[in-house]
Amino acid sequence: MIEKRKPKIGLLGIMQELYDKSLPGITKRQEAYGREICEQLSDVADWVFPKAARNREDIEEVLGQFNQQGLDGVMIVMLTYGPAMRTVRALQNNNLPILLANTQPEPIVGTKWDMADLTYNQGIHGAQDMANAILRTVGDNFEVVSAHWKSDEFKEYVGNWASAVQAAQALKKMKIAAIGKMHGMGDTLSDEAAFTRVIGPEVNREYIGEVYRNMEAVTEDEIDAQMKKDRDNFDVDDDMPGENFRYAVRMYLGFKKFLEDGGYSGFSAHFDTFKGDGRFDQINMLAASNLMAEGYGYAAEGDTNTVSIVAAAHVLDKNAHFTEMYAMDFEKDSMLMSHMGEGNWKIARKDKSIRLANRELGIGDLENPPTTVFMAEPGPATIVSLVHLVGEKFRLVCAYGDILDTEEVKTIEMPYFHFSPASGVRKCNDGWLKNGGTHHQTLLLGDKRKKWQMLCRILGIEYVEV
Repeated sequence: MIEKRKPKIGLLGIMQELYDKSLPGITKRQEAYGREICEQLSDVADWVFPKAARNREDIEEVLGQFNQQGLDGVMIVMLTYGPAMRTVRALQNNNLPILLANTQPEPIVGTKWDMADLTYNQGIHGAQDMANAILRTVGDNFEVVSAHWKSDEFKEYVGNWASAVQAAQALKKMKIAAIGKMHGMGDTLSDEAAFTRVIGPEVNREYIGEVYRNMEAVTEDEIDAQMKKDRDNFDVDDDMPGENFRYAVRMYLGFKKFLEDGGYSGFSAHFDTFKGDGRFDQINMLAASNLMAEGYGYAAEGDTNTVSIVAAAHVLDKNAHFTEMYAMDFEKDSMLMSHMGEGNWKIARKDKSIRLANRELGIGDLENPPTTVFMAEPGPATIVSLVHLVGEKFRLVCAYGDILDTEEVKTIEMPYFHFSPASGVRKCNDGWLKNGGTHHQTLLLGDKRKKWQMLCRILGIEYVEV
């Protein structure tokens, strides 16, 4: 599981020594301004601002330290004008995503300003020089924002960017476990070497036997403790066989230790693997749901592309959910979203309890797997799918819309909800198909399009909204 923390961002505040001669104390003044920016943004990131960078040596020292400290990104702020050619070597050696914040201490140009005030607030032409240097040195995959540092729009933009760079860095460090693969399923296939080079995660083909050995080592006390937690979280069916419930919990604990021991951020286990092994009584419905709720990535049928995006979405925002478009409802202008029974129950609607169902499931051809049953919280939501096109070309297909407040369907014994795309069910699906959107998706509650767009720019992949 990925560490839950704020993004860690370095503030590179640039000025020049020239102004110290005409305005003694300006460096201390503008450093205080830089610290105020960090404090203003302290709820969206943890900030590192060692000092104002007043010359080439300072810039190379500060940006070099940011890279050595393993920060998630660097935000450049022009504390005054500073010649941008001084940054070229530092930029060439930089591996962190960049946000150029075009801002200034005061929000308006005062009628009583003197040359000192003009100097304190002249960041805009420094930002222009800096943007040109970044563009010509490392390319155009950097972000810019022009807004006053105390404004809500500034904080929102920086917060979205900080989440995106943290997700990008997390992807580079991820390990994903794959146990089996569904035969003949093409849209989840990928060149795993290209996937690692472009998207980041290391994908390992693992063995189900390790999970089984972990399950054998689980104690009855551990099972009892987890069953109590599950009873607190879910309404367990009265006819739920005790042995089925205990087995599902044992499997969850076995998978969790497998992920912890392997340093994995997520997994995908194809349902036929369990029957094929011959030692398992159920497939992993409860395990997948509980682990997603804890922040692990998950997808079904050996789809490691979607596992990785679910794991990244946990970092990008919170409570990522694995799903697929099950059927279209042209009257509601929506798609019914569901899967076999795996779902992050943290997205369940708040006004209804979550059921743990004694549910018959022919898929997998084993005993009934206890399954969480819930509808998602109504309101805005964002769905994405990662497409591997060819070579090192990847595309993220995105649909934004609303989870509808619909009636319950008693016969659907798995997580489900209606998603109505803002573009309409016909246009959305036409665009999804034309752009190769896969049949497995990652969902986040709320409008998260800006975060996904920024992440795609950082990764250097195409973003398409349908």
